[in-house]
Amino acid sequence: MSAATGAVTDALRELHARFADVDEGELADYIPQLALADPGAFGLALISMDGHCYSTGDAGVPFTVQSVSKPFVYALALSLLGLDEVSRWVNAEPSGEAFNAISLEHGTGRPDNAMVNAGAIVTTALIPDTPVAPRFGRILDCLSRFAGRRLDVDEEVYASEAATGDRNRALAYLIRSTGPLPVDPVAAVETYFRQCAVRVTALDLAAMAATLANGGVNPLTGDTVVSEPVAAQVLAVMATCGMYDSSGDWLLRVGLPAKSGVSGGLIAAGPARFGLATYSPLLDPTGTSVRGHRAIGMLSERLGLHLMYNPALAGSTVTLVTTADDLPAAPTGERERVRRGRVAVAAAQGALDFTAAERVLYALDEAASGRTGAVVLDLVRVTDIDTVARAMLRSGLARIADDGRRTAVADPDGRLCGPGDESGGPRRFGSREEAVTWCTETVAGPAAAAPRPNTP
Repeated sequence: MSAATGAVTDALRELHARFADVDEGELADYIPQLALADPGAFGLALISMDGHCYSTGDAGVPFTVQSVSKPFVYALALSLLGLDEVSRWVNAEPSGEAFNAISLEHGTGRPDNAMVNAGAIVTTALIPDTPVAPRFGRILDCLSRFAGRRLDVDEEVYASEAATGDRNRALAYLIRSTGPLPVDPVAAVETYFRQCAVRVTALDLAAMAATLANGGVNPLTGDTVVSEPVAAQVLAVMATCGMYDSSGDWLLRVGLPAKSGVSGGLIAAGPARFGLATYSPLLDPTGTSVRGHRAIGMLSERLGLHLMYNPALAGSTVTLVTTADDLPAAPTGERERVRRGRVAVAAAQGALDFTAAERVLYALDEAASGRTGAVVLDLVRVTDIDTVARAMLRSGLARIADDGRRTAVADPDGRLCGPGDESGGPRRFGSREEAVTWCTETVAGPAAAAPRPNTP
């Protein structure tokens, strides 16, 4: 397993192992087909802004999207109609109530927000419906572009929802009685049922969340699904309303815009950082996956993912990925160039946190591909490394060493390998060239042949 894949996937696997045996919660039995789900299913997936995918457990198991569809259909409505027009019909205020509550504004009948069922039904009804572009066709295409692949409908779940969805029909008629439902209640709810029955996996949901986090651009396909302002507006409503009557506590403790669904899906987005998704169908009383809630909460705490923390600037971390023979100081001798060609080099700059460390580890994987026998990580221009990033980088370098490659770090300030560090980590040097020289001299011989350098 590669350095980057190992460091991030190990974190996901640890969470999976920690919570896989949790048997608290109940299956959603008010939709009979959902009650047939495997209560032991549990998958986690994370996709970075660079399109790097990490997953573990049942991340590829299909299930229906249910309420996790709401932010993406809201994004479609905002894209087609604009914020002012959508806000005429659906408010953007936290309801503090359950997902299926009668949360309507006094005097206007507007639903409180697009994340509760009442608001989601209105939002679905706002999507234009024409013979050339039917309403549900637009919705399915939108969800598919967010996921980066063509999605389909679970017809059995759709039929089950349609047979038992009287409360949602009642909500639609109640909204219509007060005014703000632009289409027939029956048509609105039937489209909403079909929307909720679209089939996805945790990896799909991670891609969908990552697209919102990436300013509306799918990091897997490069497709601009929605504009950056629309993505920001959707994330804002997810942050304040996405977890219904526990939204405030979620934002306080976990600190990520999120959305849950009664089939067991749960997404969270780190703006400019990642999209994260879990699947586990055992639900707490608010309709949120028990295992998913705990896993994302612990991941946020351990990796410092809270929205109010300051992430590394996107694109500013990795400054060089090459081999030593392409560096300016490379010698002209053919034999020496061949030896240096087996030394991969990756350089970083700035302050490194989880997101930045993931980029650096991915760059190390890229640099170390092929026939390289040694890897140099240049941290000369790094200004700070937080605890999470330090552990990730050391773990990634250790994996490279375990694969039989030499590892060295240009780390004059001891940010990764401090003075007196006797933990057996990578060798530390004061400059990139010193690290490259050591690797070049030792890559063809046993590690013991070269003395350990004096660290600054």
